[in-house]
Amino acid sequence: MKRRWRAVVLVVFSLSLLLHAQLDKILIPAGTPEDQALQAITNETDADKKLAMYQDFVQKFSGNPAAVAYGNWQISQYYQTANDLPKALEYGDKALAGSPRNLDILVSQTNLAQQMKNNAKAMDYAVRGGEAYNGIDKQPKPEGLSDQDFAVRVDEEKAAGKNSYEFLEAAAYNAIADVADGKTRMAYIERFTPAFPKSRFEEAITSYAMVALSDLKDMGRLASYGEKTLASNPNSLPTLIMLASAYVDDAKPGSAAKAITYAEKAIEVAKPDAPDADRSRKLSAGVAHSILGRVSAKQDKMAAAIPELKTASGLLKGLDDQQYAIASYYLGFAYAKLNKLTEAREVLTESSKIAGPVQPMTQDLLTKVNAARAKGK
Repeated sequence: MKRRWRAVVLVVFSLSLLLHAQLDKILIPAGTPEDQALQAITNETDADKKLAMYQDFVQKFSGNPAAVAYGNWQISQYYQTANDLPKALEYGDKALAGSPRNLDILVSQTNLAQQMKNNAKAMDYAVRGGEAYNGIDKQPKPEGLSDQDFAVRVDEEKAAGKNSYEFLEAAAYNAIADVADGKTRMAYIERFTPAFPKSRFEEAITSYAMVALSDLKDMGRLASYGEKTLASNPNSLPTLIMLASAYVDDAKPGSAAKAITYAEKAIEVAKPDAPDADRSRKLSAGVAHSILGRVSAKQDKMAAAIPELKTASGLLKGLDDQQYAIASYYLGFAYAKLNKLTEAREVLTESSKIAGPVQPMTQDLLTKVNAARAKGK
């Protein structure tokens, strides 16, 4: 235990000194009484005595916020090593009170919250860290510093904090994935999105949001969330598809037009025919074409619906069975409405074998098409 405690102290102290201007840093100038006290603590090999010395250190230098933050952080590390996680979290919060934008402390606190399976705390610390990191780009340029030197400083600061930022981003995502209650999950997502813009988990987060808001039957909140996301990332394919999918099933006036707008934008962004188009882009484009076809079918414009639905089916086949089943159902429906029963039967016969929520509807429509064909003979 003594050996582990000493290693933690030395590593944490060195990391804290590497932080830069916009993010908080803990700096104890060499030769000061605080520095001398810390050297004495570092030389102590007994963990319990070291704890008492840090407690004295915090009291003695209570007028120095940096010293207090650092001392409380080391006490937090001690309790974490001793497996007293509530105490560790308590002292970590005291450290954050004196150094609220310190990524290292926020990472430490997030890790503690995860160990305690406290998603609310983990989300809070992670979001605070994400906001601090993204604030690097918004810091004012110091007087007397050239634009070039300032840009270099910002890049260095972001590079130094990147690993911490990515850890916090993953921790926040895990908290969202772990919570089952739709209301709580959506509250987490609404905090995640501005704290981690253009996240590597964007597609999954958007899916979670759509499911949560669908369960809550909150179309207004879904639209608000989607618009806020697009404001920071206008080409977010998951968000464009989420909004188009929501509006295509919404009966309110104007919803069909919004579904078309978002679906067309999604196709423009996805560029499914481009040589570098990957599975995700083709899938998004397929869903978007399907939505355009569904809007036309609901408006009884079957001739316009069929080309969109055929394109959708071609893109979705082999990528997503359920989305393919939806496009195929509406394609069969459009053919049937135009009395193209052979084409309808061909499409529906294949898709009726796909198990899922659309299967009963497809099988029922296929039965009606077959009956109409038999009657026509």
